[in-house]
Amino acid sequence: MKKILIVLAVLVSACTAFAQSDKYTGAMTNVITLLDSAKSADDMQSVAATFERIGDAEKTQWLPYYYAALSRTLYAFFKKDAANNDQYADKAEQLLSKAEALEKNNSEISVVKSMIATIRMLVNPMQRWQLYGQSINDHLEKAKTQDPNNPRPYCIQGENLKNTPEQFGGGCSTAKPVLEEAIKRFEAFKPASSLNPNWGRPRAEFLLSQCK
Repeated sequence: MKKILIVLAVLVSACTAFAQSDKYTGAMTNVITLLDSAKSADDMQSVAATFERIGDAEKTQWLPYYYAALSRTLYAFFKKDAANNDQYADKAEQLLSKAEALEKNNSEISVVKSMIATIRMLVNPMQRWQLYGQSINDHLEKAKTQDPNNPRPYCIQGENLKNTPEQFGGGCSTAKPVLEEAIKRFEAFKPASSLNPNWGRPRAEFLLSQCK
């Protein structure tokens, strides 16, 4: 009888865990879909808040905080309110720190770090380039090392080069081969799960189309 009770307890615990896992997966899948379809700063802010709530509820999952940080970062790009970029970056960094506390040495986190550094640089590009320019590139190079198969460092690097004036080594002539490499890697890339990052290919294709 005691053995039967133990088995039943294990089964109940397992069923509860599976139910919680299914709920988490379903919630994350829905919000990732909203992130992919977001069209405005308000959309990004709403998505970020939802990811943060999921992260706070789960506590042991890094992906909700990662996506919340990514959404906050994209919010800043959509908002185009450079004077307040530092406060947007502060919030994104707080969320990304929570993700990194749960997931060390992660390529996707390094990519978002680079994007956050770009937000800070855009407050005043001429004055802040020396402070953040190297950091932007260092995070991307680290992301490439952490996961050589990740296409997103190449996508972000290509966009950065395209947006850099030619007299400073940018423009389509330098961005094009990097974006082509990004597309090549997107074609071969397979995320670790349905919830893991898989964004960027449409953006890379759009940017490359502008350089032909």
